[in-house]
Amino acid sequence: MQHNFSFLFYLKKPKSYLSGAIPIYLRITVNGKRAEITTGRECLPEKWNANAGKAIGTKEETKALNIYLDTLQNKLYKIHRELIEETALISAEVIKNKFTGKSERTRSLVEIFKDHNQKLSVLIGNEYASATVTRYGSALKHTIDFLKWKYNKTDIDINAIDLAFINDFEFYLRSVRKCNNNSAVKYVKSNFGKIIRHCLANGWLNKDPFINYASKQKPVIRAYLTQKEIEAIAEKKLNSIRLNQVKDIFLFSCYTGLAYVDVNKLTRSNVALGIDGCKWIFTSRQKTDTPSNIPLLPAAENILEKYKEHPQCTNQGKLLPVLSNQKMNSYLKEIGDLCGVTKELTFHIARHTFATTVTLSNGVPIESVSKMLGHKNLRTTQHYAKILDSKVSEDMKALSQKFRNITIENTTLSGSNSLSAVN
Repeated sequence: MQHNFSFLFYLKKPKSYLSGAIPIYLRITVNGKRAEITTGRECLPEKWNANAGKAIGTKEETKALNIYLDTLQNKLYKIHRELIEETALISAEVIKNKFTGKSERTRSLVEIFKDHNQKLSVLIGNEYASATVTRYGSALKHTIDFLKWKYNKTDIDINAIDLAFINDFEFYLRSVRKCNNNSAVKYVKSNFGKIIRHCLANGWLNKDPFINYASKQKPVIRAYLTQKEIEAIAEKKLNSIRLNQVKDIFLFSCYTGLAYVDVNKLTRSNVALGIDGCKWIFTSRQKTDTPSNIPLLPAAENILEKYKEHPQCTNQGKLLPVLSNQKMNSYLKEIGDLCGVTKELTFHIARHTFATTVTLSNGVPIESVSKMLGHKNLRTTQHYAKILDSKVSEDMKALSQKFRNITIENTTLSGSNSLSAVN
């Protein structure tokens, strides 16, 4: 790693200094960051050459002082050279610690990252989904590859991580790994950022290198189905039993907002009567482990009834005969073509459709939608949910009609008052 290294011997006046000799300090600077060490020697201000960092004079005492400072200087050069040869982290603090003989346990980024991911993997299915662990695995691999690409190292001391490191990492993801904006920012800010927050929480880092990090994720336009597209799929008679099965499970997700992994784990114990006496689904999202309680719409209830005696459901104790996510999405593409839906159908579109077309566009408050989706805050729901133009149009038409009714009432009332005045 390239760096700028310099040092300086200087006089450091104590706060209570009045006159006399002043302590001589050694200041080490690496890439603009400083560390200082006392030399244990003193010198009178008038006998000190600030530019040369040496004492002035020909007396034996002065010569001995300068020889001592030269010895410290040579020791400093030796430490710096050794660190370069070791391809170790070079910082002012590291040089100072070696100079003073202070041993300090260094913590390395990759070591911490691996330990974090190992603990995450133990909690799969409990606190974390396998997809989350896979994501952190990818983030770790990108980090290791970046260290090799940028520094030709397999690991790095966490104290070497600064804003420049973070920006270079993001540049690497965008340029070398060809990540788009949101993917790069998520790897850096969410995944790598969590490791940094972990280090800060444990007191291994004194300063957050993300303080001035400026990159942000851009809003994503999420695909969803319109009411006409939902009807086109629901009404389409398909010749294949397997296609009809996938179609029904997809529509069930459109009517409940459940993601693939949550539909797949549903059992009969997840269906019970709610506070209104109607059937609800009571479950928790595997991704966030937050409750997701959803009243069953008639269409969703009919789908459950249809597959109640399906062999796969009775054998596995499941509510629906769900195939693998890969197979579901493969069949959905075929279904989309057969139904004349131009959007690329994926299972997750169903969740977006529930948030937009099925609920919000029919007047369900966003707070209720958020609760059914199992979101922890409304901001997350707003990323999924899009108010359709047709809903905006309907709302504004209703408002316009209100204003027209008020105008007519006022006009009628005004006319009545005029007649009364004539009489």
